[in-house]
Amino acid sequence: MTGSRDAILGRIREALRVEAPHHAHAKIATGNAPVTAPFREWLPAVGPTEADRVALFARLSEMLKTEFIECADMTSAAVQLHRLVSENGWKKIAIHDGKLMNALLAKTDGTLETMSADGSYDKFEMEQCDAGITECECLVAQTGSICITTWSSGGRALSVLPPHHIVIASRAQVLADLTSAYELLAQKYAGKYPSFISFITGPSRTGDIERILVLGAHGPKKLTVLLVP
Repeated sequence: MTGSRDAILGRIREALRVEAPHHAHAKIATGNAPVTAPFREWLPAVGPTEADRVALFARLSEMLKTEFIECADMTSAAVQLHRLVSENGWKKIAIHDGKLMNALLAKTDGTLETMSADGSYDKFEMEQCDAGITECECLVAQTGSICITTWSSGGRALSVLPPHHIVIASRAQVLADLTSAYELLAQKYAGKYPSFISFITGPSRTGDIERILVLGAHGPKKLTVLLVP
C-alpha cells in the first residue's frame, strides 16, 4: 500500500508542476454580448451547415448508443413509432401536449393506449408505461445531447420513469454547440427559467462497478430520436 501511495502522490506532484489554463478566470462578456461566448473555444468546432450538424449528431448518437432516425415527414415518423411498438411489444406509452407530439399522434392509427403527463397523473402508472415520448428544446450536435426542460418535455418524470425515452424533434432544432443551446435558453426564457433543465447524452448509464457499462441504471435504458423536417 505504501508503494502505491507514494506513486500516486508522486504523479500528483509531477502534474502540479505544469500550470493549468485559467479559462474560468476569463472576464465574462457583459452588455449585449452573450455571456457564453468565451467558452465556445473550449470544445471542438462544428461544421457551418445544417447537414453538418445533423451528420455529427447522428455519428455521436451511434457512439452513445442512441437510436437516431431521420424521417422524411411526420407520416414516416409515425411508421417508425409503430415499428418500435411492434418490435418491443409495447402496450402503453406516456405522452404530453405539444405541436410536434400532436402532429405525430395524428398520423398514428389510434390503437396504442396513451397516458398524458399533462395535469395530475399517477407516477406509478407512468412508471408502468412501456415508453415515454417527449419534445425537446434542442439537439446539440457538438456532444450528441438532447436538451429538455419542464415546459418543453411534459414535466420532470416523463423522460425518466418509462424504460424507453423517445424524442421527437425538427431539423431546425439541431444546434451546433452547447453555447448555442445556452443562448437559446437565455433568449427563450429571458431569466424566467423552467424549474428543470437537463442535457441527456445517450441512455442512462453507469460504470461504477468494476468498470462494467450498465445501461438504464438511473433512468431509461433506451433512447430514440425521431428527426422530422
